[in-house]
Amino acid sequence: MPDLVPADMPAWHRLEGVIARAMSGYGYAELRTPLLENTVLFERSLGEATDVVEKEMYTLEGRKGGRFSLRPENTAGVVRAVLENGLVQPGAVARLFYRGPMFRYERPQLGRQRQFHQAGAEAFGLAGPVIETELILLSARIFRDLGLLDALRLEINTLGSPADRQAWRAALVEHFEAHRSSLDEDSLRRLERNPLRILDSKNPALQGIIEAAPGLDASLGDDSRAHFDTLRELLAASGIRATINPRLVRGLDYYSHTVFEWTTDRLGAQSAVCGGGRYDGLVDELGGKPMPAVGWAMGLERTVALMAVLERVPAARTPDVFLIASDEVPAAAALGIAERLRSTDGEWSVVHNVAGGSLKSQFKKADKSGARVALVVGAEELARDQVTLKPLHGGEQRRIGTAEMVDALSELLAAPGQTP
Repeated sequence: MPDLVPADMPAWHRLEGVIARAMSGYGYAELRTPLLENTVLFERSLGEATDVVEKEMYTLEGRKGGRFSLRPENTAGVVRAVLENGLVQPGAVARLFYRGPMFRYERPQLGRQRQFHQAGAEAFGLAGPVIETELILLSARIFRDLGLLDALRLEINTLGSPADRQAWRAALVEHFEAHRSSLDEDSLRRLERNPLRILDSKNPALQGIIEAAPGLDASLGDDSRAHFDTLRELLAASGIRATINPRLVRGLDYYSHTVFEWTTDRLGAQSAVCGGGRYDGLVDELGGKPMPAVGWAMGLERTVALMAVLERVPAARTPDVFLIASDEVPAAAALGIAERLRSTDGEWSVVHNVAGGSLKSQFKKADKSGARVALVVGAEELARDQVTLKPLHGGEQRRIGTAEMVDALSELLAAPGQTP
């Protein structure tokens, strides 16, 4: 559960800003849910046979009974919040997004930590492939605005309807039972509870058996096939290239019909950066009336790592103004000038050297800070209601009245050569 230190934040601020703007542009409103939920919420929504529920959740006992878990993902929490707060009624539509920390007990590695962050978009009340295409376009816009899209590949698949999946499940059970003696302990357990999860196995010894397993295509009904074909046509018409991955099943039980992932080959083994799909049955599973729903979640640590690999991390912001005051200037007067500058419409970053010291030492601190302009107040300036402006990256210093200070700084900071 790592700290995010100031040097990390330019990338995070850039990413979070792009996400917020894109969500607003597509009409998705922000929802914030608690970090802690009733454990049964995740058991019912994710599936008791999933790795998340069986191995990865942080769960505690309530003081008056009950079990509570730190959220390992947020779709279930969003659905609960939608139902409890009446955010969407049957026949209506809601577009929501979230961002924040999630928790899973896993072996930490690049892009996979025990506290990690996700942003997600969820749409309720809309069936069919058009909203699925919109959500994929939304994720693509975020990656495009970050300069990452060319390093990502979209993989799509269909899990069909619940009836299609039951037929496929039966075919998978028959296949894996024929190879029972070759299955590892995890796969044997999954065979009894959720054989689709065997397809996610990373055990090299099982890859041949998994490759030979029957695909969903043979069990897919006509309606499901038409749904998926329309999605592919819409993506192509929108300029989004998608690769069909018949082994893409996603790790959570609530998905049906379309599933998708954005993957990259720039981050080693942790290739998935964003993934999601349709989960029409989850709302009624959690106690609501049946309602179509679809969404995705983006791993922010992995996205930040990709930004770093592709050198898309913005430079850290340096101060605009470094205020230097001589020892003869009262602290209240120096603080007043700093606050006056911070109150302008320019949203300047103003650092006041509150520690004092000689003017020489203060100028060294100003240079080290990376500030673009030093604003100097000495006893003489104070007596005449003036300040001295000294560009720190070339240019001549000058003394002006405090009434001219804001306009002069605006001109100076906007001048060529003063832009960071």
